[in-house]
Amino acid sequence: MKIDREQVQKVAHLARLALTPAEEEQFTPQLSSILEYFEQLGELNTDNIEPMTRVIEVSNVTRSDTIQTEIDREDLLREAPAQEGDFFRVPQIMSTDEE
Repeated sequence: MKIDREQVQKVAHLARLALTPAEEEQFTPQLSSILEYFEQLGELNTDNIEPMTRVIEVSNVTRSDTIQTEIDREDLLREAPAQEGDFFRVPQIMSTDEE
Protein backbone atom coordinates (compact mmCIF):
# COMPACT_ATOMS: atom_id res chain seq x y z
CA MET A 1 0.00 0.00 0.00
CA LYS A 2 1.43 3.33 -1.02
CA ILE A 3 0.51 6.49 0.83
CA ASP A 4 1.00 10.05 -0.31
CA ARG A 5 2.03 13.26 1.44
CA GLU A 6 -1.58 14.24 2.01
CA GLN A 7 -2.14 11.07 4.04
CA VAL A 8 1.08 11.69 5.98
CA GLN A 9 -0.16 15.21 6.75
CA LYS A 10 -3.49 13.80 7.96
CA VAL A 11 -1.77 11.26 10.23
CA ALA A 12 0.55 13.96 11.56
CA HIS A 13 -2.46 16.19 12.28
CA LEU A 14 -4.25 13.39 14.14
CA ALA A 15 -1.08 12.68 16.14
CA ARG A 16 -0.68 16.39 16.86
CA LEU A 17 2.71 16.47 15.13
CA ALA A 18 4.04 19.52 13.33
CA LEU A 19 6.05 18.14 10.43
CA THR A 20 8.19 20.23 8.12
CA PRO A 21 7.83 19.66 4.36
CA ALA A 22 11.20 17.86 4.44
CA GLU A 23 9.95 15.52 7.18
CA GLU A 24 6.74 14.84 5.24
CA GLU A 25 8.88 13.95 2.22
CA GLN A 26 11.07 11.69 4.37
CA PHE A 27 8.22 9.93 6.18
CA THR A 28 6.04 9.24 3.12
CA PRO A 29 8.17 6.37 1.74
CA GLN A 30 8.98 5.14 5.26
CA LEU A 31 5.32 4.82 6.22
CA SER A 32 4.54 3.20 2.86
CA SER A 33 7.27 0.65 3.53
CA ILE A 34 5.86 -0.12 6.97
CA LEU A 35 2.35 -0.63 5.57
CA GLU A 36 3.70 -2.88 2.82
CA TYR A 37 5.41 -5.01 5.46
CA PHE A 38 2.12 -5.38 7.35
CA GLU A 39 0.44 -6.44 4.11
CA GLN A 40 3.08 -9.18 3.78
CA LEU A 41 2.38 -10.31 7.33
CA GLY A 42 -1.32 -10.47 6.49
CA GLU A 43 -0.55 -13.04 3.77
CA LEU A 44 0.90 -15.53 6.26
CA ASN A 45 -1.16 -18.60 7.15
CA THR A 46 -1.80 -18.34 10.88
CA ASP A 47 -4.61 -20.89 11.13
CA ASN A 48 -2.68 -23.25 13.43
CA ILE A 49 -0.93 -20.56 15.48
CA GLU A 50 -2.04 -19.99 19.05
CA PRO A 51 -2.71 -16.34 19.95
CA MET A 52 -0.06 -14.88 22.21
CA THR A 53 0.80 -11.62 23.87
CA ARG A 54 4.58 -12.15 23.86
CA VAL A 55 7.04 -14.02 21.72
CA ILE A 56 8.79 -15.46 24.75
CA GLU A 57 7.13 -16.78 27.88
CA VAL A 58 7.38 -14.36 30.79
CA SER A 59 6.04 -14.85 34.26
CA ASN A 60 5.91 -12.46 37.16
CA VAL A 61 8.04 -13.22 40.16
CA THR A 62 5.94 -12.38 43.16
CA ARG A 63 6.15 -13.15 46.81
CA SER A 64 3.26 -14.58 48.72
CA ASP A 65 1.36 -12.27 51.03
CA THR A 66 2.13 -13.03 54.63
CA ILE A 67 0.85 -11.43 57.78
CA GLN A 68 3.59 -9.67 59.68
CA THR A 69 3.53 -8.22 63.13
CA GLU A 70 3.64 -4.48 63.46
CA ILE A 71 7.00 -2.81 63.78
CA ASP A 72 7.50 -1.09 67.09
CA ARG A 73 7.58 2.68 66.65
CA GLU A 74 10.53 3.12 69.00
CA ASP A 75 12.55 0.45 67.19
CA LEU A 76 11.82 2.12 63.88
CA LEU A 77 12.76 5.58 65.14
CA ARG A 78 16.03 4.22 66.54
CA GLU A 79 16.99 3.12 63.01
CA ALA A 80 16.39 6.59 61.55
CA PRO A 81 19.47 8.69 60.76
CA ALA A 82 17.84 11.61 62.58
CA GLN A 83 14.67 12.08 64.55
CA GLU A 84 12.76 14.89 66.14
CA GLY A 85 10.42 13.76 68.87
CA ASP A 86 8.19 11.02 67.47
CA PHE A 87 9.05 11.86 63.83
CA PHE A 88 11.78 11.25 61.28
CA ARG A 89 13.88 14.34 60.66
CA VAL A 90 14.56 14.87 56.96
CA PRO A 91 16.52 17.55 55.11
CA GLN A 92 14.51 20.61 54.15
CA ILE A 93 13.76 20.61 50.44
CA MET A 94 11.61 23.70 50.10
CA SER A 95 12.59 27.23 50.97
CA THR A 96 10.52 29.09 53.52
CA ASP A 97 11.88 32.48 52.44
CA GLU A 98 9.25 34.68 50.88
CA GLU A 99 10.57 37.01 48.23
